[in-house]
Amino acid sequence: MRFPIFEDFLSLVFPKTCCLCKRSLYEFENQLCKICIADLPVTNYHLQPQNNDLLVKILGLTKPRMVFAFLRYTKKGNSQKLLHLLKYRNRPEIGVELGKVYGQILKENGFENTWDQIVPVPLHPLKQKHRGYNQSEQFALGLNASLEIPVVSALKRVHFTETQTKKSRMQRLQNVADVFEIIPLANIKGQKILLVDDVMTTGATLVTCANVLLHSGAEVVDMAVLAAGKN
Repeated sequence: MRFPIFEDFLSLVFPKTCCLCKRSLYEFENQLCKICIADLPVTNYHLQPQNNDLLVKILGLTKPRMVFAFLRYTKKGNSQKLLHLLKYRNRPEIGVELGKVYGQILKENGFENTWDQIVPVPLHPLKQKHRGYNQSEQFALGLNASLEIPVVSALKRVHFTETQTKKSRMQRLQNVADVFEIIPLANIKGQKILLVDDVMTTGATLVTCANVLLHSGAEVVDMAVLAAGKN
């Protein structure tokens, strides 16, 4: 049950502000103002999902049909600021909101009926317990809100891995080998899956997850990330 008077009082005492520019948000805005959304470094991968540098990067390592990225990752740019808030400042709602925005872009470009499931890349249980949520799952939930495609936790991370930040591409691939497994009751056989993560640099984590899904009977595993950076 909603209490409009109480909510109005809270908005006066604790006004909602844009997480980037700190302007007060209108009632129809959530997490980001329309000005900052319009200024996001949005990629055009949804226009060329079968022919872009992200797909070329992982060719030969797995068999994606399409690869998408919402934002271009730039150091000290707005994409990095948003990811930092999402991952380290306890702001899961930012992932949901960005997923909604990107899901709407995908929907407007004809992808609303392309997949049967959205599968987020899982965190190790210890890391998720520490953080309180999986940032990739939050992005997936936002995509679900716009695309109306179910989010399915089909994968589990069975080994805790070291940070990938300073590793080479080959080291990253070795670091995540045999890290992921299918959850026993997951129904992915014959399914068209959109595999979702927060960031793609070398693509090692996504490649490993995609291969586990394909080896377990998925028909198609495409990929979408919140932000993509250079190696």
